[in-house]
Amino acid sequence: MKVLGIMGSPRRQGNTELLLDKAMEGAVEAGAEVEKVLVSKLKISPCLEIYACLKDGTCAIKDDMQLLYKKLLEADHIIFASPIFFYGITSQAKAVIDRCQALWVRRHVLGMGKEDNRVRRGAFVSVGATQGKKLFDGAVLTVKYFFDAVGVKYSGDLLVRGVDKKGQIEEHPAALEDAFRLGRELVRGK
Repeated sequence: MKVLGIMGSPRRQGNTELLLDKAMEGAVEAGAEVEKVLVSKLKISPCLEIYACLKDGTCAIKDDMQLLYKKLLEADHIIFASPIFFYGITSQAKAVIDRCQALWVRRHVLGMGKEDNRVRRGAFVSVGATQGKKLFDGAVLTVKYFFDAVGVKYSGDLLVRGVDKKGQIEEHPAALEDAFRLGRELVRGK
């Protein structure tokens, strides 16, 4: 069983990545093989809305997204992680999601991948600096649609408010434990 962790924060070893790493540790404890992709290290162009994907589900833009498509399709489960920037996910993470239009076309227009009978689940991990009541609303909705596009059921999230300074999540051991549990339960199907 493979779990793909997508780290959408441009800041290395920040709060989002620390939570993602804990979730990945939980997945490993449950018996999964894990891989973490650092979106900020990839060269991913934004979607150009040229709809070349309507032909055969393949994006015409040749960049690092081509490798990520393969990983997204092979993963049994996905943990998507992004901090909140202006009440949404980071631009790096959003570029990945926008480029998954090709996978949405494969699935919902061309009917490809319907024979894949795996029960694939996904979880969202996010950290936001403010205490805003609707802080995560837009990001959760975006990630839910992303998971649908790649054939993954949104099965849970860990959303932490009021954390901003690099490494500040370490002052919240309960959140780190929750992340570990999220990864473990994602693999176990709970």
